[in-house]
Amino acid sequence: MSTRNSSNNTLRIRYSEAFKLKVVGEIEKGKLTISEASKLYEINGGTTIYKWIRKYGRNHLISKTVRIEMKDEKDIIKSKEERIRELEKALASVTVQNICQKCYIDSLESNLTEEEKKTLFSSLSPEQKRVLEREK
Repeated sequence: MSTRNSSNNTLRIRYSEAFKLKVVGEIEKGKLTISEASKLYEINGGTTIYKWIRKYGRNHLISKTVRIEMKDEKDIIKSKEERIRELEKALASVTVQNICQKCYIDSLESNLTEEEKKTLFSSLSPEQKRVLEREK
């Protein structure tokens, strides 16, 4: 069955289930290759028949990916994933501590006079001063 779309004048062809099953059956029995079936039945679209094979066929014609692993490979991956989870928890903990310390410092800073701030700043090491300047 075909329909014509009037807006851009393209022809859309719809195939019946029986027709799709016939084409897939002929390909699976080895009577036709996918390209031969495409030409014989004038089926346009590079993936049309492949979709039919996935849906109606036994899928033995579609290439599959097989992953081969060493016996201990799963254990190694599992231990690395566990280590990642541990590090993520540690990072989250340090981040929370950092936020708490910044809030505490901000609260202390708000109670200091400018003179007290200057005195405290002058007693810091150069590295501590750089860190404070970056955060401001």
